[in-house]
Amino acid sequence: MDRQVGQAAQAGQKPSKLGEQADRGGLEKNMAIELNNNIYTDGGNDTETTPVVLVHGFPVDHRMWDECAAALRDQAVKQGVKPFAIWAPDMPGAGEGPIPSDEDSGGKDADGAFPYGLDRMADAYVDLLHAAGYSKAIWVGLSMGGYLILDIQRLHPEAVAALALCDTKADADSADMRLKRVAIATDCETTGTHEPVMGFAVPSEADSTVKQSDAYCRQFETWINEQPADGIAWRERMAAGRPDLNDVLPNINVPVAVICGDKDPSSPPAVMKPVADAMTKTDVTMTVIDDCGHFSAYEHPDQVAAALLELVKRVG
Repeated sequence: MDRQVGQAAQAGQKPSKLGEQADRGGLEKNMAIELNNNIYTDGGNDTETTPVVLVHGFPVDHRMWDECAAALRDQAVKQGVKPFAIWAPDMPGAGEGPIPSDEDSGGKDADGAFPYGLDRMADAYVDLLHAAGYSKAIWVGLSMGGYLILDIQRLHPEAVAALALCDTKADADSADMRLKRVAIATDCETTGTHEPVMGFAVPSEADSTVKQSDAYCRQFETWINEQPADGIAWRERMAAGRPDLNDVLPNINVPVAVICGDKDPSSPPAVMKPVADAMTKTDVTMTVIDDCGHFSAYEHPDQVAAALLELVKRVG
């Protein structure tokens, strides 16, 4: 696997750092969110092509995409598709991603949530894209990554060639869930614990075969424990403060793929189908993967890669 850490090293770029821009609250601040990019294949650094940017879920990092990215690359080669870049940046606070300050996150609400954190992160992802010389990307987001790519569509539609929404939703958190996220963030910050989010590595009898496997549980336990506790906290505060994004869906006019597992406990087909149906200005392909849980790209990488390659071919 051709992976380079940081911005596209062959292009001689440095990690993305935004300059002076107006935040969503109307104040001028130095937006210094930095992203650690991970490049599976550079596509020959041909900026006339359209890169695929994979955005990972919570509470892990870009590595959840490793097998899916490899499958996407290999399937594209076998089908004679022109090479394209495949990236998977770490979110702020995930993996090697730097943790932004409260100020660079746009400030906190009184309850401790970041109301502009998602927007700041969306700006940083688009800045990363443009710094490499690309104007648009095919944005692929799983779970929390789906929140991000919908926000990119809301704030930067000109940077969107296509979207793939995997095991995600457009709703904001309920009041209770917002409070829970902030409480988890505080616990992680003050004690350094990972325990509040370790449930992602613990299966139930209703879960998919892969999630109930020892290999899955060991892998996710390892990945979660490798995340900085303060980084888990940042992502929880960001997600708690994110806006409702359902209004974005009817205005999407680029190709879209919707992908989910039939045993996803939080974003099953019953949740994802209304998301697909709400996108009335475009053609949406929906893929439901049998015996699959929330992290579809990890559980069934070949099937997710096949759906993504079809989206790539639709973009052309």
